[in-house]
Amino acid sequence: MYFNGIYHLFYQYNPKGAVWGNIVWAHSVSTDMINWEALDPAIYPTKPFDINGCWSGSATILPGNKPVILYTGIDTQNRQVQNYAIPANYSDPYLREWVKPDNNPLVVPGEGMNASAFRDPTTAWRGKDGQWRILVGSKRKHRGMAFLYRSKDFVNWVQARHPLHSSANTGMWECPDFYPVSLNGKNGLDTSLVGENIKHVLKVSLDLTRYEYYTVGTYFPHKDRYVPDSTSNDGWSGLRYDYGNYYASKSFFDAGKDRRILWGWANESDTAQDDKDKGWAGIQTIPRMVWLDRNRKQLVQWPIKELETLRGKKVQISNQQVRKGEHIEVKGITAAQADVEVTFLLPSLDNAEKFDPSWVNAQDVCGQKGSNIEGGVGPFGLLTLSSKHLEEYTPVFFRVFKAPNKHVVLLCSDARSSSLKKSGLYKPSFAGFVDVDLADGKLSLRSLIDHSVVESFGAGGKTCTTSRVYPKLAVFNNAHLYAFNNGTETVTVESLNAWSMKNAQLK
Repeated sequence: MYFNGIYHLFYQYNPKGAVWGNIVWAHSVSTDMINWEALDPAIYPTKPFDINGCWSGSATILPGNKPVILYTGIDTQNRQVQNYAIPANYSDPYLREWVKPDNNPLVVPGEGMNASAFRDPTTAWRGKDGQWRILVGSKRKHRGMAFLYRSKDFVNWVQARHPLHSSANTGMWECPDFYPVSLNGKNGLDTSLVGENIKHVLKVSLDLTRYEYYTVGTYFPHKDRYVPDSTSNDGWSGLRYDYGNYYASKSFFDAGKDRRILWGWANESDTAQDDKDKGWAGIQTIPRMVWLDRNRKQLVQWPIKELETLRGKKVQISNQQVRKGEHIEVKGITAAQADVEVTFLLPSLDNAEKFDPSWVNAQDVCGQKGSNIEGGVGPFGLLTLSSKHLEEYTPVFFRVFKAPNKHVVLLCSDARSSSLKKSGLYKPSFAGFVDVDLADGKLSLRSLIDHSVVESFGAGGKTCTTSRVYPKLAVFNNAHLYAFNNGTETVTVESLNAWSMKNAQLK
């Protein structure tokens, strides 16, 4: 949340180890979301209503500039119940201490509900009737549910007769998020805003797939129902914020800069023992600004501007052709810790491979057609975290296919060749399709490379992928970065800007 000029990040944390358990709400503060200071945990198990764990939730800023946290506690009966906490001292700019009043819990699972599948309350929004509303993620058999609760005073909550939304055969809905987006421009909106020129977004984290899905649709305040647009698939094949290692995300309205900020979590792809050995597990990805694309069918994401304060030495490449089989090294930067923006120019699309309409899963297509399998237009892109002789590398690349009435663009981040370590690593080929017009023959890519993570943004942030990788050779000064092309059609690096990135300050 943003409160009085300070960003507060609360996150699930085990103070006793690097694997899941003993969960508390850790607390860090920042003025720019890049450099952080860690404080003592804000919430930890102390009361009967949360003695077995303080799980995820949200923050809401109430009238009078009063922040309140809603969170899921695991009570003495191991039920998931919804609690609240408030600052002990509103004049403390860091809000170090939080109090859990004795009138908790505020919301308990109703009769017939699954008390072990009832969690992660959302940021609240206030209707024109003055009532507050929240969602709680749940499931009924195999149907994912976003239960709706209303309150006049933020203390006494009543369940609505109908969920805000549900979807068959999607399983447990974790970490729901519901917020408005503007039809015009990139500005974010306060969570309570309704009216004309607004769409709404409902995001859920699916426990069964460990991926996140969202729809763009219409919220009907008088009915308290949400209906996805016909262009949003309401299920497992739907839109995703990120087609890689990205889960349990949360957005908030940054009132200081009128933008909506999206936070995501990238867990490890190595073993629990590896995590114990290094003493930590899981990272937050770079905060992203999020807004509605001009086509009104999907969201667009882009790393926050503040990240650019870490940029150091810069190198550039302009108008350089990359022929089939060529690798052009980007020299002069710290390739293990870099920010790279590149625009590729595609002289011709005539030789694009034919698209098979049965290819509905982008990840499967990427798995079949990796970065080394020759295509017509592509694969071309970046080889990140690469060793000098390409024994290991993480390619982030495009491939263009020809469908009857359009071209289909695939963005891949393929970890299969990322490490020489043979066992104990999950090395998937992540991928998503990119809804982009190739009329100008250009495709852009931005990759944030940081030792064990590669976050990539295709076509200005229309499709994003995050990979966790663990090279053995391509580490520190032994990491290299290349632009490459393994397609028969020559592509041109119209412009490439790459920066060495300095370390953020973490206190």
